[in-house]
Amino acid sequence: MTTTFPNPRADRLRELLAGDDLLLSPCCYDALSARMIEQAGFEMSFMSGFAASASRIGMPDLGLMSYGEVLDHTRNIAEATRLPFVADGDTGYGNAMNVIRTVKGLGRAGAAAVMIEDQVAPKRCGHTPGKAVVSRDLAYDRIRAAVDARQEQDVLILARTDARHDHGLGEAMERAAMFHELGADIIFVEAPQSEAEMRRICDELPGPQMANMLEGGATPILPHAELRDIGFRIAAYPLTLLSAVMATAVETLAALREDRVETGRLMEFGELRDRIGFNDYYTRADRYES
Repeated sequence: MTTTFPNPRADRLRELLAGDDLLLSPCCYDALSARMIEQAGFEMSFMSGFAASASRIGMPDLGLMSYGEVLDHTRNIAEATRLPFVADGDTGYGNAMNVIRTVKGLGRAGAAAVMIEDQVAPKRCGHTPGKAVVSRDLAYDRIRAAVDARQEQDVLILARTDARHDHGLGEAMERAAMFHELGADIIFVEAPQSEAEMRRICDELPGPQMANMLEGGATPILPHAELRDIGFRIAAYPLTLLSAVMATAVETLAALREDRVETGRLMEFGELRDRIGFNDYYTRADRYES
C-alpha cells in the first residue's frame, strides 16, 4: 500500500488559495531572503529559478543548476522559514519518471508546491530570447507524472506553459486548460503581453491563476487592486528583491572603493544580527549548560 507523506506547508497553501484575496509572493533566492520575506509579513513565497541560479552558482537561469543543487537549495529555504513556498522544478530534469522524482523530492524537502513547465531542456528564463516548448503530448505527460507523484508526496502542482512566446495565446490557453484537467492545482500562463491577454486568461481558464510580475519583462506590471479585479489568485515578483539587493550592492561597493560608504544607509548591526537569528539562538542556547 502506497503511503502519502504529509506536507503542512501544502495544507497551508491550500487554505490560502481557498480564500478570495490576492496572494502576494515575493520570490526568494536563498535562505536569508526567505527569512526576510517572512519577517516582512507575507504569507507565501516562491523560490525563483532565475534568482536561485544567480545566488547559488552566479550564473544565468539557462538550465545550469542540477536537480541536486535545486533540492539542496529548497531544503535550506525550508529550514529558514515556516512560509509555504513554491519550488521551481523547471522541466523536471528528464523524462516523466524524472518529473516524479523531482516533485516528490522537492515536496519532501519542504516545498508547498512544485512548478513544472513545458519548455524544451535546457530551459530558459521566460522573458529572455530563445525559449521553445515541447509538444503537447510531452507537456501533458510531464503534468500527468507530476500529479501522479502526489500519490506518494502531498504537494501542490503549479503547471506552467511558455507556449505564448512562439505559438500564441490560444495555444498556451489550450495547454493550460488541459493541465488543469490533468489535475494541476495552479495554472501559470507565462508572459502574456497585454492587460487584455491577462483578463482573457483569468476569464476563460479554470482554477487558480498566477501572474508573473517581472519588472522589465513582457507582461504589464499592474497594481495589486487590478490584479485582484482581473482574477489572479497569486502575484509572483520573481526578481524584485534580488534586483533591489544587487542595485544596492553595486552602489555600496563603488562607494567603498572611493572610501565614502555612508554608514547611515546600512542596516544597523543590532538589527542585522536579530534578523539573521543571533538573538533567538542565544535565547534558546541559554537553556543548556554548554
